[in-house]
Amino acid sequence: MQLISNGRIAKDTWIGLDDADELPAQGDVIVSYERLQKDTAQLTARNGRIGVALENSVEPGELEAHLAHLDLIALNFPAFTDGRAYSQARQLRMELGYEGELRATGDVLADQAGFLTQVGFDTFTVENDLSLDIWNKAACSMTLAYQRGYDGDQKTRDTAPA
Repeated sequence: MQLISNGRIAKDTWIGLDDADELPAQGDVIVSYERLQKDTAQLTARNGRIGVALENSVEPGELEAHLAHLDLIALNFPAFTDGRAYSQARQLRMELGYEGELRATGDVLADQAGFLTQVGFDTFTVENDLSLDIWNKAACSMTLAYQRGYDGDQKTRDTAPA
């Protein structure tokens, strides 16, 4: 998998942890929502940024008490036909005011790039064989909104390289 950020391939500094994995003393970690709830004190006391992988079945409002501590929220697309993460992203941005990184993971396709940026996603994990040129063209090709109301700031929506 490769990470796309601001229209470029980016180095992913985040470490994804399973619930049973030992929590490192430092570094940027992504944990499950369940672990975030259980280990909040340990996560916030360590040296490093905190991210959470939020499953589609969890309402974003359940994160409200943790938003001040979260630098990244990864929303999963288990299949390209499953659009619940679009609604989660929009709710996080518009209703909860989340300003940190929103990452699209799972079955993320270039065809979705424009819609993903329109609802507030900043970064995207995609298959290694995806052409960055194709991604950037797709990200800028949509003139219609998937969901009305959120248009983010231009920095968030514009995935073409500067």
